[in-house]
Amino acid sequence: MALTLEGVARNAACDAVVDLLDGGAADGYVEIRTSGGTTLLVSIDFNDPAFGAAAAGVANVSVSPSAPSAAAVADGDAAVCRFYDSDDQLVMSGTVTATGGGGDITIADVTIASGATVTITGGNITMPAS
Repeated sequence: MALTLEGVARNAACDAVVDLLDGGAADGYVEIRTSGGTTLLVSIDFNDPAFGAAAAGVANVSVSPSAPSAAAVADGDAAVCRFYDSDDQLVMSGTVTATGGGGDITIADVTIASGATVTITGGNITMPAS
């Protein structure tokens, strides 16, 4: 029989993972990269805390008091993201899509031009039940 996590355990596990991004002396950050992670397009510092408290095993990226944003350093189509704490420790990796596309991180447009401001519009991390 497969192990199934109940809501309280899913929330605790999800909170523990996203709280790793808040470790260290400064804010955690996300690198947004092209497919395969080959080209860094932009690195964006998260708010502190980076994610809100989990509910139903889902923690949403914090866009308050303002949505995290930064200037792009290269041209390309965003596809993957890497989440780091402020000590540059890789915590997890995920997907990037346009707003409404269901990625772990969402931005207004996945086609990024160097120098353009890229703003995180949303995103979440989900701890599955099993």
